[in-house]
Amino acid sequence: MPDSYPRAIIFDLDDTILDTTLSADRLWSRAAEHFSERAGLDAKAFDQQMKASREWFWSDPERNRAGRMDLYKARSGCVEHALQMLNASNAELATALADWFTERRVTAMTPFDGAIETLQTLKAAGVRLALISNGKGETQRDKVIRFGLEPIFDCIILEGEFGVGKPDRRVFDHALTELNATPSNTWIVGDNLQWEVAAPQALGIKGIWVDWRGAGLPTDTDVKPDRIIRSISELVES
Repeated sequence: MPDSYPRAIIFDLDDTILDTTLSADRLWSRAAEHFSERAGLDAKAFDQQMKASREWFWSDPERNRAGRMDLYKARSGCVEHALQMLNASNAELATALADWFTERRVTAMTPFDGAIETLQTLKAAGVRLALISNGKGETQRDKVIRFGLEPIFDCIILEGEFGVGKPDRRVFDHALTELNATPSNTWIVGDNLQWEVAAPQALGIKGIWVDWRGAGLPTDTDVKPDRIIRSISELVES
């Protein structure tokens, strides 16, 4: 194993390995265009309001927790909220749009360029690998299987299967046990500053933030990642 690698690395899934948000945004825009005439709305305005409604929904910690356990309900609720904000309430249309989106969601998602190859390189180098992902067990497990991730990881912890998710320290403790690693020789890599940087750093784990947007640290955060990268492929670049 190269000296530059730790004994173990814990990875997040969505927006770290998989292009989750950008692929969803593209699909939401397609949905707005597809349903705008039926809604009697301008497609661009509909798209913008659905984005604002999603940001509103997921910004609340309790809605976030409940929503990631029932994504379909969260999606339809966001559409209903958007339609209400545009004075175009239509429960039937909200359900139809959520159905349309859900049918296409998984196939619209892809790994970031070089992500799978990076994981394979690390595994071949002898680095112990864990995956910790929040969300409904069935939904997240389907992603793991679809993209062939099970053989790559020594430990996979999914919130809906394990019972708790990040930033609960129990998921990190369990991962360390399964990896036979200590905090001092473990990294965690993810896009959420609280879940994948601040919380594990408090346990002594090195927190690497994936700034896939390239926007830099928010001005209102006091979290200080040990390293900032645009993509996980940077972990193995010389």
